[in-house]
Amino acid sequence: MTNKEELYREVLPQIEAVVSGETDTTANMANTAAVLHEAFGFWWTGFYIVRGQELVLGPFQGPVACTRIQKGKGVCGTAWARAETVVVPDVHKFEGHIACSSESNSEIVVPLINNGEVWAVLDIDSRKFNTFDEADKEYLEKIADMISPAQA
Repeated sequence: MTNKEELYREVLPQIEAVVSGETDTTANMANTAAVLHEAFGFWWTGFYIVRGQELVLGPFQGPVACTRIQKGKGVCGTAWARAETVVVPDVHKFEGHIACSSESNSEIVVPLINNGEVWAVLDIDSRKFNTFDEADKEYLEKIADMISPAQA
């Protein structure tokens, strides 16, 4: 087990405790982003929420971000369109990457799915290349499943 996996195992119960019993989705997204951002020191950690045919910026930690992303555009829009996690070791090599920050070099986007539909995405950016791997994918998908769209 890597140190990263150990850290995920530590934050999983923290996030579970924060979101269990809380019905407000915005509050749960905000606290989840804060826990992940603080624990891992990512460059940007946050959510985009599906509103019609675009993703709209939701709760996040980090520098100012793009406000709206079209379906199928950039890493977030691609994860939404595919309804699957997208791991990008080098965002500069990702066709159609939306550069909200020139300091972002790798990214992972995890869709939040309810009743077979993507209703939001968890987007995490790193200043380092090759930050994200299968461990991130596995644990972040578990975290995404903890957040309910009930009050989105």
